Amino acid sequence: MIIAVDGPTASGKGTIARALAAHYGLPCLDTGLLYRAVGVHTVELGGDPDREEDAFRGAAFPEELLDDPELRTEASGALASRASRHPVVRQALLDRQRNFAAQPGGAILDGRDIGTVICPDADAKLFVTGSTEARAIRRHAEMVERGLDVSLVAITADLRERDARDTGRSAAPLACADDAALLDTSNLTIEEAVREAIALVDAQLERHHIV
Repeated sequence: MIIAVDGPTASGKGTIARALAAHYGLPCLDTGLLYRAVGVHTVELGGDPDREEDAFRGAAFPEELLDDPELRTEASGALASRASRHPVVRQALLDRQRNFAAQPGGAILDGRDIGTVICPDADAKLFVTGSTEARAIRRHAEMVERGLDVSLVAITADLRERDARDTGRSAAPLACADDAALLDTSNLTIEEAVREAIALVDAQLERHHIV
């Protein structure tokens, strides 16, 4: 059983994917973490994530980098958005993601092109979204809680910039798969969003006679 969870930054897709993994007893892969590792490793090598050849070299990051808490920062997220634009980078990470999905029993993957490119035949697909304003407020609260001094205006501008890059890139742009269920979390609590996500996935699995 493969479940694809896609959506823009700060939509709640990661939280929802982890909750689904716990509910269905499946392993979960945050594919965005792979691209964050590429961006960070590119800079570590002295390269520029906006340059395709530099980002491609960064795709050969050491496995232990995935455990680095630095990957969870806003700066790493911005690097990931820049590095992920390049087709060679996406191709370099394709097999790693598909192999994770193909493990016995299935898996849950969250990202931006899971339902459209990585696992187009997934048994259930969610596209988790939210208004820019709601996502910015959510991200701002998270960062303030972590003790970071950031402005809501700056976060809103950053989200708009990332959304433009993610939806406008030529390689696997962020898009809702035709057969994905849409979940707008703008006005939902985490608990409400998770309940709705489980209901939407259950409905798709039932249609495919999996549950």
